[in-house]
Amino acid sequence: MSNIQEEIKLNASKVDSYLNSYFKNQNSNSKLYEAMKYGLFSGGKMIRSYLVHAACQAFDIIEKDYIPIAAAIECVHSYSLIHDDLPSMDNDDFRRGKESTHKAYGEFTAILAGSSLLTMAFEIISDHNFKIPDEKKIKIIHALSFCSGHLGIAGGQFYDLSLVKEKVSQDLIIDMQNKKTGALMGFCTEVACILANKENEREAFKDMGVKLGLLFQIADDFLDKYGKKETLGKPSQQDKVKGKNTLLSHLGEDKTKELTTKIKSEIENGLKQYSNTNALIDVMHYMTERKS
Repeated sequence: MSNIQEEIKLNASKVDSYLNSYFKNQNSNSKLYEAMKYGLFSGGKMIRSYLVHAACQAFDIIEKDYIPIAAAIECVHSYSLIHDDLPSMDNDDFRRGKESTHKAYGEFTAILAGSSLLTMAFEIISDHNFKIPDEKKIKIIHALSFCSGHLGIAGGQFYDLSLVKEKVSQDLIIDMQNKKTGALMGFCTEVACILANKENEREAFKDMGVKLGLLFQIADDFLDKYGKKETLGKPSQQDKVKGKNTLLSHLGEDKTKELTTKIKSEIENGLKQYSNTNALIDVMHYMTERKS
């Protein structure tokens, strides 16, 4: 296992531990509660929460100030995956090698589990036990709300489903993917600036995260085309089967790889003015070179 994989795994264990403790304090044993845990603790790599860790390293932010935020991000991401798999959306029966939440618990329970995880994210950040200034909490909640709604994840999902088998431009595909995938990753990097009181850096760090999201999505598109079900934990070549608009299908392999190289260069150049950015560079390369 490479060093970056070890770091991602270590960070994931800390976020998992925080979430497990938070769930234990919920005092619930309902089927909905179980479905929430099923969708959340599903064996993902937690790359987004590691991205928070990597961005916070650039400003020497201590762990206790960002782990709850990383946990909240995993709640938002899990909500989006649960809803993404629903029959009315991507209609995927498997996620990470096991049944999707709606297959395991039923459709209405999955919808409510996803919605409950989304609201739990804001519960975690606003919790009185999370000891950061309220002013910062308000900024964080506003930014996370923005990237989760119609101008972020939900809006990107709407375009993704609405534009199936439609002929669209490269700019529209990028805008769709920047919303669906990039918006939350943009928050992951932007939040470090909020915690560090670096208001002048927020837009640049957010833009970097959005670009990382686009790189992540491009890598996903290649994995969908060439990956194996055993490695991916779900059937491959679903973008083609469903008529999804991707940069890979629009540009072809060579031009998509050229775009990837261009974006990576932009991110690396943007980070040169900061110290302690090795983790950000490492996770960028990991996201583009991963096999699952």
